[in-house]
Amino acid sequence: MKTRNLVVGMLCATVLAPILIFTSTFKDSYPSSWSWEHKSARVLSATTNGLDQSKTDNPIRQVTDLTKTQINKHADQEQIKASDNHISAHHSQILDTKHQQESSLTYGVLEKKEPTKINNEKQTEQTTPPDFRVRQLKDQLIKAKVYLSLPAMRNNANFVRELRLRIKEVQRALGDATKDSDLPRIANDRLKAMEQSLAKGKQIQDDCAAVVKKLRAMLHSTEEQLRVHKKQTLFLTQLTAKTLPKGLHCLPLRLTTEYYTLNSSQRHFPNQEKLEDPRLFHYALFSDNVLAAAVVVNSTVTHAKHPSNHVFHIVTDRLNYAAMRMWFLANPPGRATVQVQNIEEFTWLNSSYSPVLKQLNSQSMIDYYFRAHRANSDSNLKFRNPKYLSILNHLRFYLPEVFPRLNKVLFLDDDVVVQKDLSGLWSIDLKGKVNGAVETCGETFHRFDRYLNFSNPLISKNFDPRACGWAYGMNIFDLDEWRRQNITDVYHTWQKMNHDRQLWKLGTLPPGLITFWKRTYPLDRFWHVLGLGYNPSVNQRDIERAAVIHYNGNMKPWLEINIPKYRNYWTKHVDYDQLYLRECNINP
Repeated sequence: MKTRNLVVGMLCATVLAPILIFTSTFKDSYPSSWSWEHKSARVLSATTNGLDQSKTDNPIRQVTDLTKTQINKHADQEQIKASDNHISAHHSQILDTKHQQESSLTYGVLEKKEPTKINNEKQTEQTTPPDFRVRQLKDQLIKAKVYLSLPAMRNNANFVRELRLRIKEVQRALGDATKDSDLPRIANDRLKAMEQSLAKGKQIQDDCAAVVKKLRAMLHSTEEQLRVHKKQTLFLTQLTAKTLPKGLHCLPLRLTTEYYTLNSSQRHFPNQEKLEDPRLFHYALFSDNVLAAAVVVNSTVTHAKHPSNHVFHIVTDRLNYAAMRMWFLANPPGRATVQVQNIEEFTWLNSSYSPVLKQLNSQSMIDYYFRAHRANSDSNLKFRNPKYLSILNHLRFYLPEVFPRLNKVLFLDDDVVVQKDLSGLWSIDLKGKVNGAVETCGETFHRFDRYLNFSNPLISKNFDPRACGWAYGMNIFDLDEWRRQNITDVYHTWQKMNHDRQLWKLGTLPPGLITFWKRTYPLDRFWHVLGLGYNPSVNQRDIERAAVIHYNGNMKPWLEINIPKYRNYWTKHVDYDQLYLRECNINP
């Protein structure tokens, strides 16, 4: 009995000892929080293992279960794979769709941006001025000169040397360029190099007050230089306008020589019986310029409907009398009639009769025109033109005396070109007025206050400062009405009162405005278009439809300082193949 109990006890110890050791080891291996869960798990696991063990013992079931397990596993794998493929495909489709949308959006944006970019580039090209880089280079030169003049820069010899070199490079690249297309290819490199040097200067000199002070001094100096240059330009322009080109100086000499080789019988013009016929169209032209007078006559005859009814009365001075006669003897104006007279032959025109002639011959008047340094003594240099010393310029106030048997005459300056038939002017009813002229009140400087001294009571009491002026150059005069209203005496009266030039400066328009005050009939403006001798912006349509165009101003078409775009209207009436013109090298 004792032996059996001992055997049973040893068996229990053998069985329980491993269990206790295993439990202690398992407990030490997992956290305490899992103890209850894993105890249940061990029980469940033990139960399941028991069932599995029973299943394992059955070979048929093992095969069946294995087949099902493999099938299910394979199906699950296929389903998972299919699901993965579906998810992958769906994901790819989403990514592709998103990519396509993004691409489409990006393309659309680019498509929208691209024309905008092109348009912006085109707009930039259009808005960028053609001299943009030229201006940049000039601005850089100014900045560089400012830096060189600052005291802070003088202590930096290397920078001063570099900046002077850059200035020379930019000046060479700039040259006489007025637009970017004139610049050499190296100009961009010079621009960048100068920019870098200026950036260094900015780091060295950061005193803005000194820079501003220097720029103000430069601006003041530039303005003063500009004022001086403008005055010099005005003086030189006036001087050029008074100077006769070499060819036009040669022409009258050549013609005069030729004239005195003619026999007395060859010096007469045909159709002299028409000179005093009041039924014809008579023109008064007072000039000492042979070629200018020729253009006036040629252009008038060219556009005349009946040239044989037109008579030209040309009055010139003693020096040009032979040359003027020789020109029209050698170049007769078709069927029109020409008369050339010498003003010296008008014996009635003397200083005792004409106050203006007395004034023109006075020492004070000569001193006024020819004294030294006149450019510095009077800003109105145009009033100092010596042409005003010529009595030819004032002969327009003596038309009834010059043409005692005529009742109407058309006065033309020698700087006009006729573009239409002018015979219609003789049929205009002047309504009892003496002078038919085109008014110029469209421009402020052609009103009375620009020509007359309204600070003088004689002027202010008798005239309106805002009254419209009118133009000399193409005027139809009623000589019968002139004689009836005794206009020449009116002119003499005012001319005597202006002996000290206190009422107006010299010239013929101011006394004309006074003499014909309330005696001028306004013509349609298309008859006479002015400004081609000083204004480059005359309306082209007005020029084309004008009956007479007038090169009033200093830029006459026969001078080198002419306005090129207007010159052809004048030159087309000159035959440059004419012998005398070729001998004097007068070219278009």
